[in-house]
Amino acid sequence: MNLHGKDIKIFAAGASQSMAKKICECLGLPLGKSSVGVFSDGETSVSLMESVRGSSCFIIQSTCAPVNDNLMELLIMIDAMKRASAGCITAVIPYFGYARQDRKAKARDPISAKLVADLISTAGADRVVSLDLHAAQIQGFFNIPVDHLLGAPILGAYMKERVSRDGGPYVVVSPDLGSVTRSRNFAERIGCPLAIVDKRRPRANECEVMNIIGEVAGKKVILVDDMIDTAGTLCNAAQAVMETGALSVTACASHGVLSGPAMDRLAASPIEELILLDTIELPEEKRLPMVKVLSAAPVFAEAISRINEDRPVSPLFV
Repeated sequence: MNLHGKDIKIFAAGASQSMAKKICECLGLPLGKSSVGVFSDGETSVSLMESVRGSSCFIIQSTCAPVNDNLMELLIMIDAMKRASAGCITAVIPYFGYARQDRKAKARDPISAKLVADLISTAGADRVVSLDLHAAQIQGFFNIPVDHLLGAPILGAYMKERVSRDGGPYVVVSPDLGSVTRSRNFAERIGCPLAIVDKRRPRANECEVMNIIGEVAGKKVILVDDMIDTAGTLCNAAQAVMETGALSVTACASHGVLSGPAMDRLAASPIEELILLDTIELPEEKRLPMVKVLSAAPVFAEAISRINEDRPVSPLFV
């Protein structure tokens, strides 16, 4: 195996073609030649168009919608590389699907995140790289090394520059109690105070804002979350802080899932700007004027370089 800066090969499955190309540009490498398609009966077809024998291979694939199709593409490409005698196989998963099913919320529930972790390991991956897992403990679901990258340094640098430029009174707001630790770390990173939206969720994908802990009146609000799915939590939090006297609302998140009524909710919300990372490729219909996308490719490229050269990845967390 060549694991010391030699013979890196980067391949893209269907969901992350753009991200893979950006990573290759950062590393000065060509994108690996492969073909991902579908047979007439709907089965996934993967072909590697070049030798990977003895190479350190990295597969870039977010398991976003259609989640099951993209997951199968990843698993089959891992299997193809394993059978082609790849020296080391790393699954680079910018957005890890099924991450929210990390525990039994009620009796007889599956723990799907653990199942997916087992599938990736069994398929033949030697390592996993992901960004902002919904629950950090998912790292422990794998029996192989996991490098858990953070989106906060990218989003934080962007927002810190804005705060320094504007000089206005900013406050970071956690949209729910589950995001408090993430929001507190983000607030410390950009040097702003913290407030919390306390809500309760009567049923799945619905939420009701109860009250706000902290001072937001007369301040510019920065809402921080790891992902935006149906956007109910985010938009309710934005409406609540505006009703409490906030001057404006900007939202930041690593993953723009944006499913169901998300686009309509965002368009009708008081959010002036939504800043996302490109872990999930957004189709044109989801690129509202308010949406700004920052690239996480340089972080993944640096992580790949460090992994391949047996250097620590921890400096990327600063």
